[in-house]
Amino acid sequence: MNGIAALSRIRVVLCRPSHPGNIGAAARAMKTMGLHRLYLVSPRSFPDDEAVARASGARDVLERAVLCSSLSVALADTVFAAGMSARRRDLSLPFSWAREGAATLLASQAHGEVALVFGNETAGLSNEELALCQLPIMIPANADYASLNLGAAVQIMCYELRLAAAGPGPLPAEAVTPAQATDIEGLLAHLERAALASGFLDPAQPKRLMLRLRRLFARSRLEREEVSILRGLLTSFEKKKIRRKT
Repeated sequence: MNGIAALSRIRVVLCRPSHPGNIGAAARAMKTMGLHRLYLVSPRSFPDDEAVARASGARDVLERAVLCSSLSVALADTVFAAGMSARRRDLSLPFSWAREGAATLLASQAHGEVALVFGNETAGLSNEELALCQLPIMIPANADYASLNLGAAVQIMCYELRLAAAGPGPLPAEAVTPAQATDIEGLLAHLERAALASGFLDPAQPKRLMLRLRRLFARSRLEREEVSILRGLLTSFEKKKIRRKT
């Protein structure tokens, strides 16, 4: 799927929004640029009349909004997610500026559903939430005052997505099937179980092992077949250990 039609495979995810007016402003920003798929993770107040008022003519985007209990649920069937951040984080992936990040996100939709994730108005995305995204994106704002209203940030990124979509189109998709978020979470859970069982991971002092593994997998953009291979190896090792015990 190329061009403007590719925008239909991009979902905008707002995590824990505290002001319903910002939800409405985000919906309006999305619709002006041709995006319609809004996901809300644990909003403080929704539905809300203020959201409807701020949405103006984008009430339909609000009415179709998908409510989720966690970011993991919102990303469950996606193959790629980009998370907005106002600063570099410890142990985070290499970030992209807004324009190149939008182009990467648009190209990724050739493989399946993708998401653009925004954090809470006050605290932004938590480190745990950002770790669920494969690409941190930053808007090149004034370093002395980089605070952007949520609706404004959504507008900027939706504009960049439309700009990228209106160009010659994303690069042809490779003949691979990227792993979905649920595949990666399953692999991480399997690795953690194996690491605990083998004694490699000390539950009393886990340090940052799982966070570093999550960062590694996000950077490598695993394919679904690769996840199956890794999980097959783990299962084989686990069975061999059981046979030795018996």
